[in-house]
Amino acid sequence: MSKRILMVEDTEDNRQIIRDLIATTEYELIEAADGAAGIAAALAHRPDLILMDIQLPVIDGYEAARRIKADPALRHIPIIAVTSYALSGDEAKALAAGCDGYIAKPFSPRQLLSEIRGFLS
Repeated sequence: MSKRILMVEDTEDNRQIIRDLIATTEYELIEAADGAAGIAAALAHRPDLILMDIQLPVIDGYEAARRIKADPALRHIPIIAVTSYALSGDEAKALAAGCDGYIAKPFSPRQLLSEIRGFLS
């Protein structure tokens, strides 16, 4: 069975880039456009990996990651923060919120795929 990736991203252009990238792999992609929808999708689909934007409407990515990691049924799912917040301290903040990896935008598709494969292999 193919592994499922949940992408929580509010910007359509960024969703399209990741959609195109995942289409070249064996992974199945689930999408959510805000933090609250991301938490709901994580509960409903139990993905194998979550790509989490930080700047999100409704609930930001830090809070969404904290809530997912606080749920015993979801805690094991790795979360990669994919964010344009790339100031010093932002990576530490993402990791403190429960993210397991961190990629700054704009990212190289090869770098993102390598990070994804690292968690899913």
